[in-house]
Amino acid sequence: MSGHSKWSSIKHKKAITDSKRGRAFTKLIKEITIAARLGGGDLNSNPRLRTAVTVAKKQSMPNDNIDRAIKKGTGEIAGASLEEITYEGYGPGGVAIMVDVLSDNRNRTVAELRFIFSRRGGNLGEAGCVGWMFKKRGVIGIEKSAIDEDKLLELALDAGADDVTSDGDTFQVLTSPDKLNPVRDALEKAGLAIAHSEQTRIPENTVAVSGHAAEQVLKLMEELEDHDDVQNVAANFDISDEEMAQFSAA
Repeated sequence: MSGHSKWSSIKHKKAITDSKRGRAFTKLIKEITIAARLGGGDLNSNPRLRTAVTVAKKQSMPNDNIDRAIKKGTGEIAGASLEEITYEGYGPGGVAIMVDVLSDNRNRTVAELRFIFSRRGGNLGEAGCVGWMFKKRGVIGIEKSAIDEDKLLELALDAGADDVTSDGDTFQVLTSPDKLNPVRDALEKAGLAIAHSEQTRIPENTVAVSGHAAEQVLKLMEELEDHDDVQNVAANFDISDEEMAQFSAA
């Protein structure tokens, strides 16, 4: 896995402050709303909605918030019209970055993203400029203390996963996007606690960055992740464990 996978693990383990929790709720409400709009409000027949609701509950979002977001998506109550957009660009050191957005104002969002990229030494590019470097995958995180790797591999493959990799103190179960929910359900039925579960983009190749460029890349990633309209950020940077720990602690 690339340095970006290390960043994802660090991001998932960071303590959520009140302000961060509010921002996370905003993003999750948008995802629940768009999922319900596209696939209906039934969790059993809408895998994307089921994933979003599962994540929301893990982050202690009140059920009233979840129900209201679903009803906005299905049109039972009024809500802002959201648009799914993917932006592509480059960060310091030629790092490829993809940004998935849910926005009710495309012009505002792209202007703000362009400013963030520029401030950290990167730039937004044309559609398709880096998308070919990534593959959509499902990723499920399992704490290493919960299970032996060989046993997890057996369970995961039997459930339809593609592979299991090691990343710090967690295992990453990799699946095709359509197998994310069935594999997660099977692992939970086996008694495993899921540290995180998401559909993301995995880079096919990586770019090594270090020093100031590495610091700027991580600052760019953090600012993009913190933007209210941004749902997911994928990048192909590879930063050493030492520098990753140093910059993340800062």
